[in-house]
Amino acid sequence: MLTTRIAIIGGGLSGLYAATLLDQQGIHDYVLLEARDTFGGRIMSLQADTSGARYDLGATWFWPALNPDLARVVNALGLQTFAQFETGDMVIERSLTSAPVRTPGYASAVEALRVVGGMAALTDALYERLRPAASISGHRVRRLRHLGDCIELEAYDALGSMLCHRVGHVLLAVPPRLASSTIEFAPMLPEATARQWQSCDTWMAPHAKYVAVFDTPFWRAQGLSGEARSAVGPLAEIHDASAHTNGGALFGFLGVPAQVRSRTLEATLLGHCRAQLVRLFGDQAGAPKAEFLKDWASDPYTAVIADHNPGPHHHGLPLPATPPGAWQDRLIGIASEWSPRFSGYAAGALDAAQRGVAALLARFESIST
Repeated sequence: MLTTRIAIIGGGLSGLYAATLLDQQGIHDYVLLEARDTFGGRIMSLQADTSGARYDLGATWFWPALNPDLARVVNALGLQTFAQFETGDMVIERSLTSAPVRTPGYASAVEALRVVGGMAALTDALYERLRPAASISGHRVRRLRHLGDCIELEAYDALGSMLCHRVGHVLLAVPPRLASSTIEFAPMLPEATARQWQSCDTWMAPHAKYVAVFDTPFWRAQGLSGEARSAVGPLAEIHDASAHTNGGALFGFLGVPAQVRSRTLEATLLGHCRAQLVRLFGDQAGAPKAEFLKDWASDPYTAVIADHNPGPHHHGLPLPATPPGAWQDRLIGIASEWSPRFSGYAAGALDAAQRGVAALLARFESIST
């Protein structure tokens, strides 16, 4: 039985940032638990070759004018950024019986930036500043038991071996719906809280992203921005995903429902994606040097069955970060979905983590006085 003051459940951006904030306050008596083998959560950037360029399959953009706190963290970590390429026409595909049409593109009203090295450069930089002994990957938390003076936490690795901690407080850095579906709470969460968590959409959970990497961004020479919209699919929305200096890339969100994707071979989906890129951008688009497909709906550390049928809104209303009743002074939700300002975005992960750590420090202050 291991004991520590604080457990952070979830090693995505919010969990990593919460650990960073605790370290900055001189609080090192915590453990950060991540179910995946690597840290980063819903931020995933993959490398296609030896150039070092990485391509985002999760969070991609941020907007400094709207997300100044995130911009400050990116700058403080010494990360480089570049503007999303949006120069040129976009392509619209309305049906298979009519050719795609070009139309003047439009730049975002607020400039969108990307991080050199992919958004994972942000989570990597945060992780590298933490003490390795306090960060444990490959362990999924299955049970939280309130014992009155502490919380007993049970986490299991892929082989079923259990790691048990007794902690004073928990910062819950996983989506509410995932937590309520995969973690046993004893005593149970209040019924109203459980309903709220279950009804809260998990960002990225219903979606899948496709990335095609090329030697050059050849569409730019055609006066195209790389942006497209399609009513045909499988990709419903496409953008230029080229790295800052190396080669070219396109990425798209699949418009195919999660239930259909789950019954379709990945090779078949990839083939349909390539065929669509040829229709939109020409024959060169049919032979990427690398391609990636990430279906977040099939990721057990992100999605549950309820996420396969997303609601009409991107996310639900902001949730109270602390549940009432027995868990009120022990458990604080800090995943992006708990942010009242930027729910579901990378900026929301930082916002929720800041709020959660501030509430925890206030709790410590009230106890000490």
